[in-house]
Amino acid sequence: MILLDDVHKTFGSVHAVRGVTFEVPPGQIVGLLGPNGAGKTTTIRMSVGYFMPDRGRVVIDGHDTRESPEAARSRIGYMPEATPLYPEMRVADYLDFRGRLFAMDRSSRREATARVMDRCDLTQVAHRRIGVLSKGFRQRVGLAAALLHDPPVLVLDEPTNGLDPAQIREVRGLVKELAAKRTMLISSHILSEVERLCDRLIVVSGGRVRGDGTPERLAAAASQEREYVLEARFDTDESARGFEAAVASLSGVASCSSSEPLDGAWRRFRVSARADGADLRESLAAAARARDIPVRELHALTPSLERAFHALADAGEEANP
Repeated sequence: MILLDDVHKTFGSVHAVRGVTFEVPPGQIVGLLGPNGAGKTTTIRMSVGYFMPDRGRVVIDGHDTRESPEAARSRIGYMPEATPLYPEMRVADYLDFRGRLFAMDRSSRREATARVMDRCDLTQVAHRRIGVLSKGFRQRVGLAAALLHDPPVLVLDEPTNGLDPAQIREVRGLVKELAAKRTMLISSHILSEVERLCDRLIVVSGGRVRGDGTPERLAAAASQEREYVLEARFDTDESARGFEAAVASLSGVASCSSSEPLDGAWRRFRVSARADGADLRESLAAAARARDIPVRELHALTPSLERAFHALADAGEEANP
């Protein structure tokens, strides 16, 4: 449904996008992530036909954006980060106006406006001016406008930007409902949101794709070292230092560090394993038992998407200084 094939885009001396390639199949929700200046927004704008690539091609539902721009755009519902709303217009009038831009006849506009207002829970504010609506309702108006012509592809740029937690939950639920029958490309800088919403993530940095996969796979692949947390009780500082040294010398351990006493004599140890090492939990437990050290917690840390994102973004910046 969405195909970007080796696309490039340059603005003056700035090579913003450098050979980005990815495909989004029907029915998938894909999140596009990247730090500021990574080429993410430019990639989104090329995806919807706002920019033409200098090289490469963009195909939407079988239509090349360069060869058949109108056909390609007719298959897309696009909600930009700054949704172009007219504050003096009433909601229903604005949606009718957007229908006119898609050359919909009067009957089709009336039917489509009623449909998207119902889907986006806007019926109650249909005759209110957009300028007096809350940020959450304005986001809903923007989403309704993107849905008006019933496109098979939705591209949403920062759909929850500026919303409070309750509004974010509402928009998230709506996006999940819409995804049942549509292909979706969502750009966001909120990692927790894309992790909950998306089946797959694409990380862009330095104008290139640095990572592509499920949130779980990206987190695991970018984690060079597995980490463990162990909390144990010590009678003296000397015994704590001795245990730390013993753990650091274990096979497969890359590093070990301890905290100051947490409560009473308990200390927390952070243990990093070598990338090619085995699971260390048994070795850590055995080391504590051998010294009669009480342990109240021992677990492996789950790989973090945030750590993965920063690792991939940093790699992109280093590759394109």
